[in-house]
Amino acid sequence: MFLPLNERQFEFWRLRRDGVAGAEIARSFSVSRQSVSKALQGMDSKISRVLLEMARSNRIEVTKVNFERGVLFGRSVQLNTDAIIFISAKHGVQVWYRHDGDCGGCSRAHECEGLLRDYAGEMEISLAGSESPAEMADELFRKLEGIV
Repeated sequence: MFLPLNERQFEFWRLRRDGVAGAEIARSFSVSRQSVSKALQGMDSKISRVLLEMARSNRIEVTKVNFERGVLFGRSVQLNTDAIIFISAKHGVQVWYRHDGDCGGCSRAHECEGLLRDYAGEMEISLAGSESPAEMADELFRKLEGIV
């Protein structure tokens, strides 16, 4: 699933997600506050559609969602586990399922670790050096849930 948007809209949204005020975004891009506001309203609509569609298609019951931060918390009906859908500037839309798996034997553990570190950096969340991607994800999403 992709976000049908232009780069400027996404940059406005990402800056707001990072706590930058609309007026400051407008000054940075030499556009009106109304232009920023309109772009952000459009992005909020796109973000909400994408998150909710991903939840529906993955059979995830929504428990908590924050469109401005681009994150949805829920429960996978099929897998009977918690699930998180989030939007990363670097990695796009991601679905993560909580699990107690052994990441040490997984060929993709390094890829998961990179994704989680990148997203933690985007959200300005520090990770305490968890050993496996599953532990990193638990720490990251516990802290993120406290923010949203």
